[in-house]
Amino acid sequence: MQSKRRNHLLRRMRPYAMMYVMLIPAIAIVAIFSYGPMYGLQMAFRNFNLGLGIWNSPWVGLRHFQTFLSTPGAIRALRNTVIISMYHLIFGFPAPILLAIIFNEIGSKYFKRVSQSVSYLPHFVSWIIVAGLMNNFFSPTTGIVNNIIVRFGGTPIFFMASTTWFRFMLVVTNIWKSVGWGSVVFLAAIAGIDSTLYEAAIVDGASRIQRIRHITLPQLYPVISIMLIFSLGGIMNAGFDQIFNLYNPQVFEVADILDTYVFRMGLVNMNYSFATAVGLFRSGVGFVLVVTVNQLIRKLNPDSRGILF
Repeated sequence: MQSKRRNHLLRRMRPYAMMYVMLIPAIAIVAIFSYGPMYGLQMAFRNFNLGLGIWNSPWVGLRHFQTFLSTPGAIRALRNTVIISMYHLIFGFPAPILLAIIFNEIGSKYFKRVSQSVSYLPHFVSWIIVAGLMNNFFSPTTGIVNNIIVRFGGTPIFFMASTTWFRFMLVVTNIWKSVGWGSVVFLAAIAGIDSTLYEAAIVDGASRIQRIRHITLPQLYPVISIMLIFSLGGIMNAGFDQIFNLYNPQVFEVADILDTYVFRMGLVNMNYSFATAVGLFRSGVGFVLVVTVNQLIRKLNPDSRGILF
């Protein structure tokens, strides 16, 4: 019976043999760089000693997780991670969708191409350069923004060192840098919508807003669902590159996140086991969120069954 099943499977795979061969490098890369390092996850349950190695280091069970959940600095980092990620999700997730719809409604093809190209450019600028630009533009003494504020009779604001303004600056710079590149996926989805739907709506007298509401957005729903699942899966990743280059000790209270906390504990303080435990906790929360949101979307819309798994 098993041999028959195996032969049947081989017959089904034979026409696609070259495609399976092309998959081998991708599978090897995932196995080496994604699954291979998972061996080191046991460091989260051991008191890692560099001389003894991972396997021979003493087993401590959940001690590092208990320490993490009882350390004030870790709890602060967890709280900031969730808050900043939620800000990115609430304000940053709809932005590429809105931009893609705006691009789709632009009549001039030349202006549309130029606008798209300009919106993509910030994606290729490193956060180090962005941090330098932000510090220059928003400097309380020489920054152009504060010069404008002073001209209108206001008081200079040290935006990058203000616990009140820092998270706002994170959200704004993240949207500026990622909105253009993020719109590519939604533009591709819009390009796949049957143009006859728009033509029929125009004949029926539908306005531009009505066409967006009743044609564009419903057709984008599957893509939006998938991107929302991915975004919620990364809710514990508030953006290490951005925050590490922008924050400073004066805003630690509102800017220190799990990624920067793990960086300090793992690489600076060389507490590798504790840092691994925090990273594993973050990944576990992300996995639970992905599964939960996927199941919720499947229940809210039965037509989306199997969107992710």
